[in-house]
Amino acid sequence: MRILQLNIFKIKSLSLFFFFTLITSSGFSQSSDLSVEKIMQDPTWMGTFPSNINWSEDSKTIYFDYNLQKEPSDSLYKIQLSNQSSIEKVSSLEQQNKVSARGDYNKDHSQKIFIKDGNLMLYSAKDRSSKTILELGKSISNPNFQQNENLVSFELEDNLYLYNLKKGSVKKLTSIKSGEDKTNDTKDLSKKEKWLEEDNLSLLEVVLERKQKEDSSKAYDSKFKKEAFTFYTGKRFITNLQMSPNSKYATFNLITRTDNKNTIVPNYLDASGYTVDLNTRSKVGDDISKVELAVYNFAKDTVYLVKSDELPGISDLPDYVSDYPDKEWEEEPRDVIAWGANFSDNGEKAIVNVRSHDNKDRWITLLDLENGTLKSLDRQRDEAWINGPGIGYSYGGGTLGWLPDNKHIYFQSEESGYSHLYLLNTDNGKKTALTSGEYEVFDPQLSNDGKSWFLTTSEIDAGERHFYKMPAMGGKMTQLTSMAGNNEVKLSPDEKHMAILYSTSNQPWELYLKKTGTNNKPVQLTKGKSEAFNAYNWRAPSRIEVKAEDGAMIPARLYKPKDDVKNGAAVIFVHGAGYLQNAHNWWSSYFREYMFHNLLTDLGYTVLDMDYRGSAGYGRDWRTAIYRHMGGKDLSDNVDGAHYLIEEHGIDKEKVGIYGGSYGGFITLMAMFNESDTFKSGAALRSVTDWAHYNDGYTSNILNTPVEDPIAYKRSSPIYFAEGLKGNLLIAHGMVDTNVHFQDVVRLAQRLIELEKDNWEMALYPVESHGFVEPSSWTDEYKRILKLFNETLLAK
Repeated sequence: MRILQLNIFKIKSLSLFFFFTLITSSGFSQSSDLSVEKIMQDPTWMGTFPSNINWSEDSKTIYFDYNLQKEPSDSLYKIQLSNQSSIEKVSSLEQQNKVSARGDYNKDHSQKIFIKDGNLMLYSAKDRSSKTILELGKSISNPNFQQNENLVSFELEDNLYLYNLKKGSVKKLTSIKSGEDKTNDTKDLSKKEKWLEEDNLSLLEVVLERKQKEDSSKAYDSKFKKEAFTFYTGKRFITNLQMSPNSKYATFNLITRTDNKNTIVPNYLDASGYTVDLNTRSKVGDDISKVELAVYNFAKDTVYLVKSDELPGISDLPDYVSDYPDKEWEEEPRDVIAWGANFSDNGEKAIVNVRSHDNKDRWITLLDLENGTLKSLDRQRDEAWINGPGIGYSYGGGTLGWLPDNKHIYFQSEESGYSHLYLLNTDNGKKTALTSGEYEVFDPQLSNDGKSWFLTTSEIDAGERHFYKMPAMGGKMTQLTSMAGNNEVKLSPDEKHMAILYSTSNQPWELYLKKTGTNNKPVQLTKGKSEAFNAYNWRAPSRIEVKAEDGAMIPARLYKPKDDVKNGAAVIFVHGAGYLQNAHNWWSSYFREYMFHNLLTDLGYTVLDMDYRGSAGYGRDWRTAIYRHMGGKDLSDNVDGAHYLIEEHGIDKEKVGIYGGSYGGFITLMAMFNESDTFKSGAALRSVTDWAHYNDGYTSNILNTPVEDPIAYKRSSPIYFAEGLKGNLLIAHGMVDTNVHFQDVVRLAQRLIELEKDNWEMALYPVESHGFVEPSSWTDEYKRILKLFNETLLAK
């Protein structure tokens, strides 16, 4: 692919470079079996690796996505427990007959209800067969067994129905319609129309008599006949419709969309030959959608909206208002998102996860189903923002549910500083921490009998994941996996076997099998690495800690070259997403960058990859250390990493480079603008240049909004610090990036031009969005990155 070079941006031309051999300032050469072209080609060169693991309903077969036959994309494969050495591609017929992984089981798991091709299906464990039980010609969704297991609820066209398995009958339970109620609308007549009607009735006696009878009949009907209740949504749309297990209530959310102005991203290379505008997201601080929760009471045949005005602390102002003493702040109830209801097994109780729009409060509440009022059971307040494993900041709210006793609820909270699992007695309000310590809990699930927990934690090491079993009411956790690295476990439906996706820092994901609760060694079922990939001795980077200026110990990966090729230069890689972990002991989602770091190390560079402040995996304080100042602690941690390399590994202070994509690109810009004495060169890929131009869902959590907290935005956005550029900067960006818009770097380019900076260049990728797809784009981008470091860090 050719890259657009814009002279107006003062972009330097880039010459071709031969990468197998690097001639250093000392005159000796370093070589590598790797090249940018090799590692950035289509990832299929590495082999095939399993993903999307699930089981057959009888627990005898493991299904997964794989690609043994080198097809254009992965297909569904299977391994049967009776023949573990055979990996078979699943036929189209078997896929068609396969029971969906989604659906609902009855209490003893003897039956499963699910949807296939829009029809209601029933699976029987007794004879291992499934059949169509209801076909309406319209798409059915969201099936669930009721407390009376002869009844199954389902959703059709924004309404709930009950299907009787014994009788085969269907009953509609809700009457919800979009739009406004126009039942009693009367047309206002004009003066002319009114005169004509009155004149007609005065002249024609039969017409008058019929009109009088019609009016009398309507009056009688409205007095003695009750009209069936219908709830009209108005301009809102309905989502998350669900029924209580006792078939007495339903809850649903109503969403009111706001009319925000969206950003347009032009696609210059549309197949049509015309420039096509892509309508993308709005910017941070725009009005957000209103989300309401409603209860449908079948006995009362009515709907009422849930109110949140009485929740404790609902009108609390955030601490940052103290930075704006001249502004008047109104203490009034904040907008919230009350997302759905989680019913107890008997359907008599319901809990609701409620989040404030500013995401500084999360309430676990008890919903009174008879009147729609909320009672707070647990309030988690964070002056930064609510997040963490099992908590999240999305509508769903993460881990939340009931124990089978219909009394205790479970949820995750960062109350202790780390995300842990809690129980709360809804009768007396007593809360119990089931897990505790300086580690985090991931994806807890109750066993089929409700007596135990299965959960993943980082208790052994922040860079490892292991699977455990624990009594439902708390107690000793029994470790069920032992391989050092990451163990992603998918339990069989009968819970007797664990399918384990396992990897280490230098070994991609493979599938293993182990009996649950035994000390047996896991059996490896797949070996997907290609001969070409296996031919290279991939490094396991050292996992170290770097002491920051404030005493914090920063987890990191270190790649050290051999002494005889060490060139005295270093590159610091900055991972993306902000809240993400990469200095761990499993195969990274940044596998291309991992391979690039191996190439750099072969060529004599020392490479450091840090889980700077803001990264995931290390608790609440680490996560929120960047609140109101991106480019603060997260940048200083990387600066401290550079000092560590200089002091402990003999790196020349004039030979330190930095690069990263997305959030990593943002940190690279901040480093090149604010720490120009530390970093000589940097490559900023798909980088945010001004946080006021990013999205609301991510940015407002960390920086609030530009209107309310402009201080946070001005000290966090690279565009305000561009005058500090001294070193050599490469900016690379996809022109159809619908996440971090191309407009970001266009604005920065103009700023650099106005500042008369000439030590920067830009590479543009016309067909790429945020995550590059084309191997040619990856190759071009990383050839430029390597050229930048070779020519600027190793120059005489």
